[in-house]
Amino acid sequence: MAIETFTWPTERGSSPEITYRLRTAQFGDGYKQEVGDGPNNKEDSYPITYSGQKAKVLEIMAFFDRHAGAKAFLWTTPLGQLGLFTCKNPAPTPVGGGVFKLTATFDRAFQP
Repeated sequence: MAIETFTWPTERGSSPEITYRLRTAQFGDGYKQEVGDGPNNKEDSYPITYSGQKAKVLEIMAFFDRHAGAKAFLWTTPLGQLGLFTCKNPAPTPVGGGVFKLTATFDRAFQP
């Protein structure tokens, strides 16, 4: 089965969380060594928001249900970088008039 792509437009404005996983060795004389922890030490996550009609939000939720928080999908970051991501926490909230606000966080995933 091919990897699916998340193609729905998301609202801009939320800042991503980007960190680099490091291993540190601290010595008694104050000297410290740091090195990247593994080949994929960059961890990034992107909060996204989608506002729209109930039918469209149900379509997106079905996409998330198919991936069940563990199966990765393709998504293009706000900087235009295509990558693999997972989503473990989608939250649709009714706003009124059949409109919903869907919030979620996309976490970077890596192929084995």
